[in-house]
Amino acid sequence: MNFTTALLNASEMAEADRLTVNAGTSVSALMENAGRGVAREVVRRWSERRVSVLCGPGNNGGDGFVAACYLANAGWKVRVALLGSRVALKDAARYHAEKWRGEIESFSPDAIDSAELIIDAVFGAGLNRPLEGSAKTTLAVAAAQSIPIVAVDIPSGVDGDTGENLGAVASALTVTCFRKKPGHILFPGRALCGELVVSDIGTPVEVLNQILPTTFENDPDLWLSDMPHLQQCGNKYTRGHALISGGYPMTGAARMAGRAAARVGAGLTSIAVSEIALPVYACALTSIMVMPLATPRDLDALLSDSRLTAFLIGPGAGVGEATRIRTLAMLATHRATVIDADAITSFEGDPSALLRAIVGPCVLTPHEGEFKRLFDPAGDKLSRARRAASQSGAVILLKGGDTVIAAPDGRAIINSNAPPTLATAGSGDVLSGMVLGLLAQGMNPFLAAAAAAWMHGAAASEFGAGLLAEDLPDLLPGVLRHIRGG
Repeated sequence: MNFTTALLNASEMAEADRLTVNAGTSVSALMENAGRGVAREVVRRWSERRVSVLCGPGNNGGDGFVAACYLANAGWKVRVALLGSRVALKDAARYHAEKWRGEIESFSPDAIDSAELIIDAVFGAGLNRPLEGSAKTTLAVAAAQSIPIVAVDIPSGVDGDTGENLGAVASALTVTCFRKKPGHILFPGRALCGELVVSDIGTPVEVLNQILPTTFENDPDLWLSDMPHLQQCGNKYTRGHALISGGYPMTGAARMAGRAAARVGAGLTSIAVSEIALPVYACALTSIMVMPLATPRDLDALLSDSRLTAFLIGPGAGVGEATRIRTLAMLATHRATVIDADAITSFEGDPSALLRAIVGPCVLTPHEGEFKRLFDPAGDKLSRARRAASQSGAVILLKGGDTVIAAPDGRAIINSNAPPTLATAGSGDVLSGMVLGLLAQGMNPFLAAAAAAWMHGAAASEFGAGLLAEDLPDLLPGVLRHIRGG
């Protein structure tokens, strides 16, 4: 995959540093570049003022000493406090601490008295235990006094691998190096980072070819080359035929999903419904075909049509045995299937029955509550999604403001462009319909799920306040034009 948006966990970042050092760049030089980058971003955003730099006992603290030197040399009034003693610092961190000619104060709230800006260089992304002691107290005082905080790498107390809050307070700005980390993108970490800047410290991008990251921030660069393209000699069937199992009396969900599937390019989109629901669907849909099912056997006959290329069940389907049967029938075709909403909940009492039936391309699109009905909820979001994908053999699209798309082979993409306006009834139904439409055209399930999630967020951002889920499908042509360059 394209490594432009790769996210590196703590161990991968350490390996990137090791490979960089082996290639001839010293740790001291990397630290110099990192601290200078922090100072540069501070000067870009704030006028000269009193700043307290809080340094930790490791390399993050070394970055802080470098930033302090640069700001002091630029005429800023700088105070430095160190967690621990200077003699306990090691190697490059100690070298840069010794270049600081001012006083090094004890780490306490007194060190930020009268400060107008604080640089948090206490702990980096490797911290995986709760923040405590004077570090926790001092940062809490800064937050209580509304003093802007600039975090070096990641706010102290945010787990860089998971985004978990281990006692952190919110920063106004976070300056990290080389590549973002999952904790910068996953909540609650993302909300604590403030503005996020990635600084170039001289790490060669070639190290990624050795690290081979498996986690990415969602971006068209990851999947645009795999998006379906129109062919001059094509027809509606070559563009795929998407089929949705429509429910009753909750008919709006399937109808919105159908419009979304059609808008992302499916050549035909059909909704199979019970005869009692036929008038409701038929009067509300024009280009979406409605197929009546008089008996359960009618669905089997419909699914035998080889021209159908992808299926969706769940939106408005109703929870129960009938939905279970339809889901298993779709999976039995071994064709691409999206399972959402009520179809997921229908297997709450027997998740293994669903997981055993997944043998073809499949995307599960649960929100957190639905996820818990099928899978173990223990652990952070990224780990849970990966574990569920491995267990099920399906692509897992675990929805939220930080949607995680996980593939059975261990790759994962975190979506970060979803605005809060998507927290509205029916937006998930539109998303599942978008995945369906891309699968119907033959797109890889993992990339289709990622593309749908990104375009879903882009469409909502384009609309702005007042968004209704039913607005989303008609915004998709504009998003498609944008990502394809018109």
